[in-house]
Amino acid sequence: MSHSHCRPEPVITKVIETANWILRDGAKILSVRSHGRDRFYLPGGKIDQGETARDAIQREVKEELGVDLIPGTIQTLGTFAGQGHQQPDGAIVRMTCFAAYYAGTLAPAREIAELRWLSPQERYLLAPMGQKITAALFDTKSTLV
Repeated sequence: MSHSHCRPEPVITKVIETANWILRDGAKILSVRSHGRDRFYLPGGKIDQGETARDAIQREVKEELGVDLIPGTIQTLGTFAGQGHQQPDGAIVRMTCFAAYYAGTLAPAREIAELRWLSPQERYLLAPMGQKITAALFDTKSTLV
């Protein structure tokens, strides 16, 4: 029995675990752009060794945007996986997304060049995974939001 018609699955060489913050203002979603990058991303970043996703999102948001997430309001929205933007083939990003209220004033810090509230029409400016996640969360009659 021949399996020549089966295409081999891409080999997953590494999984990058990240924690990301979904913050909405009406239909708009908060996004950030790093210095030297063309695409916008959902705020957040890599989960460090020995850190939980919840710890990581609090640390990353503080580093990138200078605000504190309010611990009692942090809720997991879901985990999304896919090929990372500007990552080698086979590098899969697993993004655990959180919603949370915050204290402080949002301002770009460290590697962040700008923050922007993207309308649904501007979501094409997001890296592919950000587009996929926002579509999954907001473009269906989902009860998540």
